[in-house]
Amino acid sequence: MRKNLVLIGMPGCGKTAVGRVLAEKLGMPLVDTDDLVEQEAGRSIPELFDLEGEEGFRERESAAARKAAALDGAIIATGGGMVLRPENMAVLSRTGIVFFRDRSLEAILGEDHSGRPLVGEDSQRLRRLYDQRIALYRRYAQYTIGDAQAEEKTAALEEIAGRIAAIYCREENR
Repeated sequence: MRKNLVLIGMPGCGKTAVGRVLAEKLGMPLVDTDDLVEQEAGRSIPELFDLEGEEGFRERESAAARKAAALDGAIIATGGGMVLRPENMAVLSRTGIVFFRDRSLEAILGEDHSGRPLVGEDSQRLRRLYDQRIALYRRYAQYTIGDAQAEEKTAALEEIAGRIAAIYCREENR
């Protein structure tokens, strides 16, 4: 059985974008837990927040974590709040190697987050989420991957994915 590669981090830190590059590099399927939630519910995440509130969404997110963790050799890009429930991280870390994509808050703030229900266009809200979650990301991560040196976005994604792939392959071959 091959370990999963689990990506955690703030909304907008690039988990899915890096996951796509990793999937190509490693020949592994990419599973986004937010996509799993939307597929299962038949609704978008903003709609779920409106209809069920954050608690209803978190229940669905936990179910997505269990489903993703049961996979064999997948790259799992999690929602930013996945770390809020210890049971999510317990199930994901049992079958996966957890990487925290530690992108600077300033870089995240410089992008459009209008489709993210807990962030939207409110930079203060993003700062609060960061303050609430940063210790959790660090606690649950087996590896922390910071910002890239490359300025150009595609080169930066390649650099970050390369660092993660090297660690993952080393861990898989132990």
